[in-house]
Amino acid sequence: MSYLFTSESVSEGHPDKVCDQISDALLDQFLAFDPESKVAIETLVTTGQVVVAGEVKSTTYVDVLEVTRDVINKIGYTKAAYRFDGDSCGVLVAIHEQSPDINRGVDKADKNEQGAGDQGMMFGYACKDTDDYMPLSLELSHRILMELADIRREGQTMVYLRPDSKSQVTVEYSDENIPLKVHTIVVSTQHDEFDADEPMLEKIRQDVVNILIPRVKAKLPKRIQALFSDDIIYHVNPTGKFVIGGPHGDTGVTGRKIIVDTYGGRGAHGGGAFSGKDPSKVDRSAAYAARHIAKNLVAAGVADEILVQLAYAIGVAQPVGVFVNTYNRRNVSLTDDEIAEKIRSIFDLRPAAIEARLKLRNPIYLETASYGHMGRTPAVVQKTFETPYNGFRIIDKEVELFTWEKLDYVSRIKEVFGI
Repeated sequence: MSYLFTSESVSEGHPDKVCDQISDALLDQFLAFDPESKVAIETLVTTGQVVVAGEVKSTTYVDVLEVTRDVINKIGYTKAAYRFDGDSCGVLVAIHEQSPDINRGVDKADKNEQGAGDQGMMFGYACKDTDDYMPLSLELSHRILMELADIRREGQTMVYLRPDSKSQVTVEYSDENIPLKVHTIVVSTQHDEFDADEPMLEKIRQDVVNILIPRVKAKLPKRIQALFSDDIIYHVNPTGKFVIGGPHGDTGVTGRKIIVDTYGGRGAHGGGAFSGKDPSKVDRSAAYAARHIAKNLVAAGVADEILVQLAYAIGVAQPVGVFVNTYNRRNVSLTDDEIAEKIRSIFDLRPAAIEARLKLRNPIYLETASYGHMGRTPAVVQKTFETPYNGFRIIDKEVELFTWEKLDYVSRIKEVFGI
């Protein structure tokens, strides 16, 4: 028997994702001028209003209003008709200094023994659905919205598009967890009101089916293209028109799309959000480390699917536990517990070591804040940051994005596992 599995994604213009991007843009600004900054910033957006709050310990200052407005405008909220735009929205700032009670458990005389910034459990997952070792249902959901955003910015077709949108993809799998076909695609996109309801909705549906999906499909590997058939079920703006959206339609808050950010419901999630947190918070850094481990293990051939859990106590450097589940899809004659022990011998899982290995004390986080933190393509980019404080300063910095997606431990894993 086959089964169906579904994942969703949301666009950069979704209210919660607007908040994630503001929080991470501010984090990047702090790290650009003070890499040792301790940051935990939350954002809330609603009609015409942004609230930025949190705790920071840093030697630099950030123009919160300027960074916030720039993010909102770049997303595409630039018109008064949206009831939320970067130039006119109010911005309330309530940032204060990080608690010294938390900080003393993190900062240590020996940086290598830096304690975890919080307790909790973090999960990493990888499978062989896609070339990126991600669940197919989630990867397709992300790709649909990334392409929709490209179409909106091009302004040549589907000229009625507004920034807020959501997607959902259902994939049919075999009992052996092999993708068989794309079963259902759901797309809900905010739009201008350009016609009477019925012809307007039919136009949007036809454009999604005949413009958007073919563009998405054309960029996929041939083996994934083959899973698209003429009998896919489409639901396009199924509740009707979607003119009112974005922060005017729904209040957004940082950290509310943690399943979209990770594995689309596959594997597991420890509950901790990512955006706005510096890497001393293991909610973020250890989740990246767990993904790095899981992806390299699958790529090395240890298993065709794997879940890795890391767990920490606040102020303690070594994880309190490492757990592995290969779902009976391992390719080595070891138990999951034995695989977990080998992970400890290969990877240094202390927070400071994770930060160093994955180069996490760099301003690399805005790019993670929409379309998922996992399954992305590593890249070296040049970024520029400006600050008006302590004399106008500009920093040009070369940084490496999505380091946790690199397959740089495959050879070492093969050696240790005898593959």
